[in-house]
Formats: sequence, C-alpha cells, structure tokens
Amino acid sequence: MIFLVIGFFSEVVGTMAGFGSSTIYLPLASYFVDFKTALVLVAIFHLFGNIGRITFFRHGLEKRVLLLFGVPSFLLSLLGATLVGDLSQTLLKLMLGIFLIAFSVTFLVRPKLAFPANSKTLLLGGGISGFIVGLIGTGGALRATFLTGLKLDKEKYIATAAVIALGTDATRIPSYVASGFLTEQYYYFIPILFGIALGGSFVGRKIVNRINQGKFKKIVLIAIILASIKFIVDGIAGFGT
Repeated sequence: MIFLVIGFFSEVVGTMAGFGSSTIYLPLASYFVDFKTALVLVAIFHLFGNIGRITFFRHGLEKRVLLLFGVPSFLLSLLGATLVGDLSQTLLKLMLGIFLIAFSVTFLVRPKLAFPANSKTLLLGGGISGFIVGLIGTGGALRATFLTGLKLDKEKYIATAAVIALGTDATRIPSYVASGFLTEQYYYFIPILFGIALGGSFVGRKIVNRINQGKFKKIVLIAIILASIKFIVDGIAGFGT
C-alpha cells in the first residue's frame, strides 16, 4: 500500500511540474523491490501517467517541438536502455545534477532568458535527455530544462512533454523486459499502477489549472533543483560505496 500511495503522490507532483514522477518514485520504490524491478515498474507507471496527462491536456500539443525534440529523444532513449550497467551511473547522476542546478538557478535569476527555439537546440536537447532517461531511468528534469527555456505556456508544455516522455517509455520498457527486469510475481501490479497513475494525473490537472503561468514556471524550476540535489547526493553516495 505504501508503494502505491507514493506512486499516486509522485504522479500528482509530476503532472503539476510536467515531469518528476519517476524522479520521486524510482528511489523510493527501490526500498520495496530491487533496483531493476523498480526501474521497469516505475517506467510502466510513468508511461501510464503520461497517457493520463495527454488525455487531460491533449489540446496543448506543440507539434514542431514534438517532432524535432521527440524523435531524437525516442531513438537515444533506446540506446541508453541498452547500455544500462555498462556506464557509470554514479558519475552520470553527479554530472547531471550539477548541470541542472546551474541551468535552473540561471533561469530563476534571469526569468526572461530562453533557449533559441531553433532546430539545432531541439534536436540536441531531445537526444541528450532521451539518452539519460534510457540509461538511468529518470531524465525528465533535463527535458524540462530545455522545454521550460522555450517559454511554452503551461498546457502546451505539459502535453508536449508528456508525449515525448511516453515515446521514451515505449522505447525503453521493451528493452528492460527483454533483459528480464520484470518477473511474473509483479505482473499484478500493472493494472493497479494504471489506475493510480490516471488518478494522480487527474488530481494534478485540477491543481495546475489554478496556478498562473509565472508561478508555474517557478514551480517547475524549483522542482528541477530539488531533483538535481537528489542526483548529486546519489552520485556522491555512489562514490563512497
């Protein structure tokens, strides 16, 4: 029950910020099951949550961003998933955390700053964030850093980010399953995770509709900073073991 309740609240927060459900859920889920099982269960849960976000925010899709950012994200996510265990996740988490904090603080201090919405930026951002998601199971904070910098309004941001995240989930989950990360004893979790993911998305949507655009962007940036601190702590702890 605790495992499922944590999932519900992770999805509420993830829907509000446009990312973060797996960032919150994955480390906590690891207390209940082994890391590889947690990786695939949280990925499936994340996929369901993104289906919910797309359902509730479907009118906000930004098709150009979806194409240029999404396609390299999908392809590099698959590559990252095939390399799980071959690269140092400790070092990657530490570097990713430092990078994200630097970018998020910059955008908080200079709120009018934005990434150029050109093809090069979108392709690069999509590829890097997709690779990180496939490799360490959570990279929505990096994706959010790029998308927030494009200054999309909140509904377009949430819907577009959800479709991109759904695509990366759909490419990495088969790789995890083929690698034997999900055993039969956990199959019954799947329909339950579907229900709580949709419920969390619905509640998150109700809350985010009451937040104005300026406050919404600050919430996203603060959420990125908090996620980044977790990456840094995990990275340092990994070097110490």
